[in-house]
Amino acid sequence: MADHDTSIDDNDDELYEHYSFTAEKGQQPLRIDKYLMNFIENATRNKIQTAAKNGSIYVNDTPVKQNYKVKPFDKIRVLFEHPPYEYLLTPENIPLDIVYEDDELLVVNKPAGMVVHPGHGNYSGTLINALTYHFDNLPNNSSNRPGLVHRIDKDTSGLLVVAKTEEAMTHLSKQFFDKTSEREYVALVWGNVEEDSGTVEGNIGRHPKNRLQNTVFEGDDADKGKPAVTHYKVIERLGYVTLVSCKLETGRTHQIRVHMKHIGHTLFNDERYGGEKILKGTTFNKYKQFVENCFKVLPRQALHAKTLGFEHPKTGEFLRFNTEIPEDMQLCVEKWRNYSKH
Repeated sequence: MADHDTSIDDNDDELYEHYSFTAEKGQQPLRIDKYLMNFIENATRNKIQTAAKNGSIYVNDTPVKQNYKVKPFDKIRVLFEHPPYEYLLTPENIPLDIVYEDDELLVVNKPAGMVVHPGHGNYSGTLINALTYHFDNLPNNSSNRPGLVHRIDKDTSGLLVVAKTEEAMTHLSKQFFDKTSEREYVALVWGNVEEDSGTVEGNIGRHPKNRLQNTVFEGDDADKGKPAVTHYKVIERLGYVTLVSCKLETGRTHQIRVHMKHIGHTLFNDERYGGEKILKGTTFNKYKQFVENCFKVLPRQALHAKTLGFEHPKTGEFLRFNTEIPEDMQLCVEKWRNYSKH
């Protein structure tokens, strides 16, 4: 499990921990530079090797070189002399699409491609860089992130609520925790979803082999991860793909992406989960060309946070916001609509 934001006081109080991992018990011997490439987003082999040369990679509290072979239960930490960049927040004048605002909170329509908060590899251009420019004194959430009550993935578009006061932060966070907020997404998924509606339940946690993915745990492992519930409803059947509405009861990382894949309907063009391959359809070249064109029109996973509802922390009124599906996704759906007719 990676812990991204602990600072530690070793013999040298100038060192900050940026990552920490414990190798699984079934870990085959693997060079540490290769091992870390699988676990750290946006890392390059070159950067990892440089970090090793500089003595920044520790295994069981001893610095190692890049050719060290990782063994089961090794404790691996990457330490640098500067704190993780997410502590260094630079306000940036990035325009925001604000759907609603009052003294307590605002609702933002986030474009696809915008990261919500700074993290490894993304230190500027994030929603938080924009928020700290436009608003003073936003309250921190439990992870020290100004204003954020919840988040959506970089390549997912749609609605987010941001707290402007401590009271709003507490009140709204509790609604998300108690599952009383309303969140509906629209997704285009591979395959014809047979049932008109259904519920996916299954604990979600980090994939034991691919740390950049999450997965549903089953069988003997069913109690691993965190409980997650997604309710889906078919909006439109388009032949080899289906447009669905997903309502979240819980909000786990990548929840819809993981749950829909789990029932055999990976999100269209979701690269991290294999949806950028042609998962359904024919072997004709013409069809292949058509799908490639759809990928070009929509160069991200087909997921949009369309509806957001919550109780206003001050007035107690239930507010509900809706947004249009963004153009890239609409164009893609339109292409499939025409294709399925013919």
